[in-house]
Amino acid sequence: MSYVTENQPNGTPTWIDLGVPDIDRALEFYGALFGWEFEKGPAEYGSYTMCRHNGKRAAAISQNAEPGEGTWWNMYVAADDCDATAKRVVDAGGTLVIEPMDIMDQGRMAIAKDPTGAQFGLWQGRAHLGCEIVNEPNALVRNDLVTPNPGPAREFYATVFDYTLDANPDMPEFDFTFLRLPAGNEIGGIMGNPEAPSSRWETLFEVADTDETVARARAAGGTATDPEDTVYVRQSQITDPFGTPFTVGTRTTEW
Repeated sequence: MSYVTENQPNGTPTWIDLGVPDIDRALEFYGALFGWEFEKGPAEYGSYTMCRHNGKRAAAISQNAEPGEGTWWNMYVAADDCDATAKRVVDAGGTLVIEPMDIMDQGRMAIAKDPTGAQFGLWQGRAHLGCEIVNEPNALVRNDLVTPNPGPAREFYATVFDYTLDANPDMPEFDFTFLRLPAGNEIGGIMGNPEAPSSRWETLFEVADTDETVARARAAGGTATDPEDTVYVRQSQITDPFGTPFTVGTRTTEW
């Protein structure tokens, strides 16, 4: 198992959470889909619920206080120093939606948008490290930015997090750039798509069998595209009962 026992290196996607208008319905859906167990938080904190897989924190789901706001899987990037990274975000042309703030003893966070409008979070872990299980079935495996304007996005993330940018020779027909930490670890990518209606960080969950997961999603009240094979993964885009899109995939090769 890929268990995380300390803060991830600076710039690594480290946590995901979801806001929904009906948390009980969300727990029913994601429990049926991934087999997660839930630790529901107090109502005064939006019923912020830890989703556990094999006893480890895999994600969180909360009650969205603004029903008309929509739903999202929000990605948080590990920050050794949340305040300093937030300043780098602004200096590089991004904006802060939520200024750095402490979340009790759990950590320090901020919410930002890059120059293309894609939202992401910063997380400086303390008692809460982020995802404690990754790169395993029914857990987070990667995040990719899909944007109609990839040039400014590449420049921004390389400036803020010191990523190196590499082309993908396996997919020459696509405008796809690997994002790597200074040490060389791949943490995700940027997909340029002129037809994308907006810029958004997309979340991919690994699953043991994409076809079976699609069947579970449809049975639980979600929708899903028919599974398709790509260079690295057999995948499907699933939409939960609230209209939240995400991708599931079974790896056919390492990326």
